[in-house]
Amino acid sequence: MTASTKVNLRKTFFGDAEHVIASHGGMSASLFRYETGIEAVRLKNERGYLVILPFMGQMIWDAVFDGVDLTMENMFSMPRPANVIVETYGCFAFHSGLLTNGCPGPTDTHPLHGEMPCAEMDSVAIEFGHDDDGAFMAISGTREYVMGFGAHYMARPRVVLRPDATLFDIQMNVENLSGAAMDLMYMCHVNFAFCDGAQIIQPAGFTPNDTIVRTEVPAHVPRNPDYDAFLETLAQNPAAMETLDEPHRYDPEQVFYIRNAKTDAHGNTACMMRRVEGDGFHIAYNTNDFPKTVRWILANQDQKVAAFALPSTCEPEGFNAEKAKGHVISLRSGESRNFSVRLGYMTQAESDTAEQAIRSL
Repeated sequence: MTASTKVNLRKTFFGDAEHVIASHGGMSASLFRYETGIEAVRLKNERGYLVILPFMGQMIWDAVFDGVDLTMENMFSMPRPANVIVETYGCFAFHSGLLTNGCPGPTDTHPLHGEMPCAEMDSVAIEFGHDDDGAFMAISGTREYVMGFGAHYMARPRVVLRPDATLFDIQMNVENLSGAAMDLMYMCHVNFAFCDGAQIIQPAGFTPNDTIVRTEVPAHVPRNPDYDAFLETLAQNPAAMETLDEPHRYDPEQVFYIRNAKTDAHGNTACMMRRVEGDGFHIAYNTNDFPKTVRWILANQDQKVAAFALPSTCEPEGFNAEKAKGHVISLRSGESRNFSVRLGYMTQAESDTAEQAIRSL
């Protein structure tokens, strides 16, 4: 049972000086505005914090726990006003989709990763209270997408933090408000930091059948003979990327599709990346909601990212390619879908337990 209080936020509440607006159970929410004009909420507990951009697609800009920065290295010192995600590509996580998704192919007209990542939210709120898992604070919002002679839906993203926790939840609810069916493609796009020497732990084999290397490289990725040769090497032996000990091999980027992932009896699965320090980054989700898992790794002088598990309803090859593969959901009029991902940081002891759990699936 959930008992909670909701405080609606307006853009006028945000100023240059950061100030606490709510506290609850050892947690706090403070508001500030970046020099670029982007509003932000710092959701904080005893172990760390998240910086959320509540009016900008509710993306998570920063994530830091136990002094460890979970976020990709990037060129952006702060978020910037943007219509498409590449104009401010420095965040920890964003909602990718919802009508279209991935890298547009030659016959696609949609923006990279769809219309949701930088979408202007209609309403934003801070929630705090108790539910079956105990005390929580959350940032929630709504965004109504409506297009004459087109789709009409309501998106309800939410980020939930709990006391003394280094794992948190990213949630999304999508409701089709149209009288017609709508296409739905959703990915929880989490850009974890690239950690030299880290080991990826996954509930699937590092074999050509279970870890598929993307060889249909999109146009924005520069190719050369060495890169193409490495693609062939990885296609035959994906285990070459189980440990991230050759960062130069991920310039240009590499993308993998994790298939045949093992789950528990309810369809739950998890992946993690263990740093050389022994601790790790962890992500858990349900494969009934997210039938696809994508991996994206890039390490160059400007960006370093190890998105070791991107839970998704589809693969990121663009609308027409995914439609042809049968990966585009059709949401009936009035139908809703819920998505939830639990992710974050784990200590060495927690990582030991989590690794054993993944390997025992």
